[in-house]
Amino acid sequence: MKRIINWLTVGLFGIGQITFATDIIGTITLQGTPPPEVPYTPLMANSYCATMYTKTPRTHFYVVGPKGELADVVVSLKGFAGKSTGASAPSVLLDQKGCLYTPTILAVQTNQKLTVRNSDNCVHNVHVTPTVSGNPEHNDVQMPGGADLTYTFPKAEKFITFRCDIHPWMFAWVSVFDSPYYAISDKEGKFVIKNVPPGKYTVEADHRKLGVRTAEVEVKDRGVTQDFTYEIK
Repeated sequence: MKRIINWLTVGLFGIGQITFATDIIGTITLQGTPPPEVPYTPLMANSYCATMYTKTPRTHFYVVGPKGELADVVVSLKGFAGKSTGASAPSVLLDQKGCLYTPTILAVQTNQKLTVRNSDNCVHNVHVTPTVSGNPEHNDVQMPGGADLTYTFPKAEKFITFRCDIHPWMFAWVSVFDSPYYAISDKEGKFVIKNVPPGKYTVEADHRKLGVRTAEVEVKDRGVTQDFTYEIK
C-alpha cells in the first residue's frame, strides 16, 4: 500500500525523523438473516409520492450483500477529540428525493457544513433533533425548488435524527465526529479510514440497529486491516 509522508523534520545533520500516515481498511460482514424490511405503505398512499414508484419501496435498515457484506456501518477511531478539520472540509449532501432521504446514514465532522436539498416537487420540512447539549435543534420548511439548507454541529454525536414531519416515514441519521478519522462501509462492506498517523488506537464500528464492535490496532509504517463481524441472533 502506498505510504504518504505526513510529517518531516530536518535536523542539523540531515533528515531527523520521518513519520508516515497510512490507511486502516476493513470489511464488515453479517452472519445470519436480518429481519425483513418494512414497506413504506404510507408513502404509496400519498398522491404525489406514489407517482414516483411502480412498487412499494421498503426500509433499508440492513443493507446486506450476497456474501453478508454489511453497508452503513459507521467506523471511527477514538482518541482524536479536538482534531476536527471540518471548518475547511467540503460540504456533505443530504438529499430529499422520491419522498425519502438519500443517503439515510452519513457522517460529518464538527463544524463541517451539511447541505440538505429538496429534489422533490413537494414541500418538506427538515426537523433535526440532536440529544447532545450544544448541538442545536432545527425545524425548517423547504419548498420545492427552494434554496439548499445548511447545518453545522459543534459537538460530536452519533446518529442525530433528521426527519420530515410532513412525510413521517422520512428519516436519516447523521453522525458527527471531532476528527477526520472515520468512514462508512459501502455496499461491499468495505471501509477506509485514510491518512492515520502512527499509534495505537481503538477502532469502533457502530451499526444503528446492531450496535457497537471494537478492536485495538497499531498503525506503524504500513496499512492496517481490521475486519468486523456482526451476528443476527
